[in-house]
Amino acid sequence: MKPHRITMTHHLVVAYGLHKHMECYRPRLASAPEMCQFHSEDYVDFLRRVTPANQEQLLSQMQRFSVGEDCPVFGDMWKFCQLYTGATLEGAVKLNSGQHDLAINWSGGLHHAKKAQASGFCYVNDLVLGILELLKYHPRVLYIDIDIHHGDGVEEAFFTTDRVMCVSFHKYGDNFFPGSGAHDDIGHGRGKYYSVNVPLKDGIDDEDFLALFKPIMTKVMESYRPGAVVLQCGADSLANDRLGCFSLSLQGHAECVRFIKSYGVPLLLTGGGGYTKANVARCWAYETAVALGVDGELSQDLPRNDYYDYFAPSFCLQVPPPYIRNHNAPEELERVRNYALDCLKRIQHAPSVQMQEMPPSWMLPDFDYLEELDPNLRMTSSQRRAAMAMPDADVY
Repeated sequence: MKPHRITMTHHLVVAYGLHKHMECYRPRLASAPEMCQFHSEDYVDFLRRVTPANQEQLLSQMQRFSVGEDCPVFGDMWKFCQLYTGATLEGAVKLNSGQHDLAINWSGGLHHAKKAQASGFCYVNDLVLGILELLKYHPRVLYIDIDIHHGDGVEEAFFTTDRVMCVSFHKYGDNFFPGSGAHDDIGHGRGKYYSVNVPLKDGIDDEDFLALFKPIMTKVMESYRPGAVVLQCGADSLANDRLGCFSLSLQGHAECVRFIKSYGVPLLLTGGGGYTKANVARCWAYETAVALGVDGELSQDLPRNDYYDYFAPSFCLQVPPPYIRNHNAPEELERVRNYALDCLKRIQHAPSVQMQEMPPSWMLPDFDYLEELDPNLRMTSSQRRAAMAMPDADVY
């Protein structure tokens, strides 16, 4: 999960010339108040304060917030969280404004983070925050997760609402992290049947995966009719991932992007897991091309770039072939598919929301950060509330 894999992806995208087909934006830093739209204030405050130098003085809080083992403290951790979260939020804003119909943030997609808990290398759940932003303009938002791990943090956030449908295709069983996402995990209350989980076993290949993905997503799109879609494209479901155990090829993984894009619904693509760095870069560069509709123009021989040697020994776009046997029996896959489709039949119509005042689509400033830069910018609590209630207030 090191940011280095994002750097490799970026250089490969640029080397292929894909940036010429896009408008590229440098993400701004997400503020603490923005993160608190989902996360608890004490958790966000802890993330802001903890550093490798002071973590020993904050051991009790580290235990409380599950930071330390699979979510280690590292230098510039807070800025890293601000960057990938800010990019997802800005992508959602671009979609809401109609300025673009597709946005990509390969640094985002950290789907395990909970309201007050880090989990699975994820500190801030940018996906939940991005979906909340999309909900300001769209009565229904669809979240799709093709990471090998269950998208538990996103599902948990929207488990009791029908305004967000969460569909996750993932490895399940054998104590595989995070241990959630059984087929009968379908939501609760108003959210019942709006969580769709497709649990899979080791070695699933393109044919079997797409035989589940396409009919299930076809039914979802027909029944739910989302106004916007967020697709988490975790690359650890590719063949030969260091932690993954699926057998998807580059083309099979990218076919999910192509299929969802074909519906013409505003689409936000994010990254996620992926632990063989060269394959992660291959995957997301190729899926960038698929999103742009120029994948047929890519050479199989990788173009020279600053990280060219990392793609040895093949130096080609294709991901090496898998070496894992497919443990998914046809009858089990049929049962999982039928269960998901039966649940979707229980959705009688696409849910709607009552007319109400739309929350402002502006970004909350990080007041405390501004105060650190200039004490003259210090505000009283009443002044802050007044500024936050005025969408046109010049508070930056």
